[in-house]
Amino acid sequence: MSEVIAVTGAGGRIGGRVARRLAEQGAAVRLLGRDPARLPRIAGSSLAPGAPYGDGEAMRGACEGTGTLFLVSAHEARERVREHTTAVDAAVAAGVGRIVYVSFLGASPDATFTFARDHWHTEEHIRASGVRYTFLRDSFYLLALASMAGADGVIRGPAGEGRVSAVAHDDIADSAVSVLLGEGHDGRTYDITGPAALSLTEVAAELSRVTGRTVGYENETRQQAYASRAGYGAEDWEVTGWVTSYEAIANGEMAEVSDAVQELTGRPAQGLARYLAENPDAYRHLTP
Repeated sequence: MSEVIAVTGAGGRIGGRVARRLAEQGAAVRLLGRDPARLPRIAGSSLAPGAPYGDGEAMRGACEGTGTLFLVSAHEARERVREHTTAVDAAVAAGVGRIVYVSFLGASPDATFTFARDHWHTEEHIRASGVRYTFLRDSFYLLALASMAGADGVIRGPAGEGRVSAVAHDDIADSAVSVLLGEGHDGRTYDITGPAALSLTEVAAELSRVTGRTVGYENETRQQAYASRAGYGAEDWEVTGWVTSYEAIANGEMAEVSDAVQELTGRPAQGLARYLAENPDAYRHLTP
């Protein structure tokens, strides 16, 4: 009998894709999420009771009897690292022997993008836990690039002419499934990126081409970036995360282009043009 793979975030864009692909290939899958009612119904899979990352007892119960945990990072939150480490400790206590963690490109303790620091601390905790592990350091999502443009057709942020190697959710999911079902990935860290690094000026040009309207990029200063986001009512830590995501691009921290998708899936990663052609909803807010 094959080991059971626990998939967190199974109601989301990455976890849901991974769960479906695993089930289609005959893997034993257990779906985890905060609210079981919001999890997909996938033939051949089982549902765990509600298991928020920060609830160690619930996470331990959800992971009992599983061999591998596919840990999708939690939504950005002030206490995200604590939530991650609680989930990891619970999984280890339940007997999980391997964790495949969805991290972030350039994760480090002093990353410009403040949320990337959370990922580094989580990686360090997983390393120290003693379980087998693999880290998938994803770049920004291609979907996020399209959504950076406001309804007025302008991308605003302090990214300068820095570049970002954004990646599609499907490529992340296919890479994850390859790792989860394959061998030889223990202790590895894969940078999961698109096939090219683009400036936001180039992103705006591609959005202009597909929408038929002029989409531009405004290179804000840090002060302008904070001011333009002040009206959203978000907490300071969240606004800092938004602004530093652009600054990380400006600093060259998002420009890494890897062949990991090709290595893991046997096919090239999707670029922005193909992604937009196949996902028109990504830029629907820019069209009449």
